[in-house]
Amino acid sequence: MAEGAPVRIDAAALGARPMRYFDLVMAAFVVVLLLSNVIGAGKVASFDIPGWGPFAFGAGVLFFPLSYVIGDVLTEVYGYARARRCIWAGFVAMLFLVAMSAIVVAMPPAASWTGQTAYQAVFGQVPRIALASIVAFWAGEFVNSFVLAKMKLATEGRHLWSRTIGSTVVGQGVDSLIFYPLAFWGAWESSLVITVMLTNWAIKVVWEALLTPVTYGVVGWLKRREGIDVYDAHTDFTPFRSGV
Repeated sequence: MAEGAPVRIDAAALGARPMRYFDLVMAAFVVVLLLSNVIGAGKVASFDIPGWGPFAFGAGVLFFPLSYVIGDVLTEVYGYARARRCIWAGFVAMLFLVAMSAIVVAMPPAASWTGQTAYQAVFGQVPRIALASIVAFWAGEFVNSFVLAKMKLATEGRHLWSRTIGSTVVGQGVDSLIFYPLAFWGAWESSLVITVMLTNWAIKVVWEALLTPVTYGVVGWLKRREGIDVYDAHTDFTPFRSGV
């Protein structure tokens, strides 16, 4: 299909029509999701803010929001049903990550290998935190995609910024409301749980807002290359299916 102005089309009319770049965007979504949980989740970073003092935060908060940005792109360009397929792929990938980490960490190390302690510190996941992360991701991403698709209909496709940021406010809110209490309530002081939850939610929303120009560029390019502008006017919004 030649590149040109995208044609408005109902998502229900797409069926299983192949898309040129959908597989690549889906792969990017899953890769960012897994790497932000493996590399970013294990480190607490700190910066000195003049007049404020040291500011500590989980390093993963800088990269995990990218999965929401890509989720926005998926829903905006390809529709809720295809975004739903990607969310389920990410969910299964996270389950495999948790299972593989638990199995590999639990395997007895060779007598000549001295890296077990460091390996366990990096890849050993607390089951409660792993469960909280998976459940929060699943719920937050589906809410994010649902809100964006509905806002696109309500705005007639105008004001992309309003639905990317608006859906993130709600989706990341659900993610945070599930993850932090489920992972840390009772283990941390309740005031600390609430403070960290609100702080990290705000950081994620700000990141989404700052990345709005990038989102505009990627969405516009993909729509032109695919030649379509998808609207979910007759979409079945149940999250409990993976088909399109």
